[in-house]
Amino acid sequence: MDEDLRALADRVRGEARGRSDGPAVCEALLATEDGEELARVLTAPQQPLWAREIAAFRLGCAGDRRAFEALVLLLNHRDPERCVSASYALARLGDPRTPRAAAALATNALRTAYALHPVRLLAELRAPESVPALTATLRRLLAPGDPHWRVALACVEGLGRLADPRARAALEAARAHPRLNAAAEAALARLP
Repeated sequence: MDEDLRALADRVRGEARGRSDGPAVCEALLATEDGEELARVLTAPQQPLWAREIAAFRLGCAGDRRAFEALVLLLNHRDPERCVSASYALARLGDPRTPRAAAALATNALRTAYALHPVRLLAELRAPESVPALTATLRRLLAPGDPHWRVALACVEGLGRLADPRARAALEAARAHPRLNAAAEAALARLP
């Protein structure tokens, strides 16, 4: 079991205890190599969230695109730990829909509080959608009094990693914000 699956397993084992057959089902999902069994968990009715998360994570890391929809839903979950595991699996999934979905989540003004992991995923994917989505999100978050400075910081750091000159104006604007200044300076230094 690799480290990322182990971290997921440690977290969901506690959730599985809430159901009489939960521990046995949890261990079976963590151990199985049967992709069909995992896919059935994604589509079967009345499956607990932890079971769907295990199945989606395992399928996504294996490159099975049947996990895509479940992983996108988990990427937009209110629980940051679920977002982390979904982001990790989506980055390994190799589905061409992933950048577009991450960009939609990152730029959704109504879901900004949950945009941190989609923003980080966009930077990791280095897709054509990454720079436009990160700059649009950053510009929106530079409004005075916006409380989502951590998401804005992730945008700045991601744009620094991408080192795309199209981000220059947004990064220069970010320098005026005390919490973003150092990261914006570092990102600007990486631009050609």
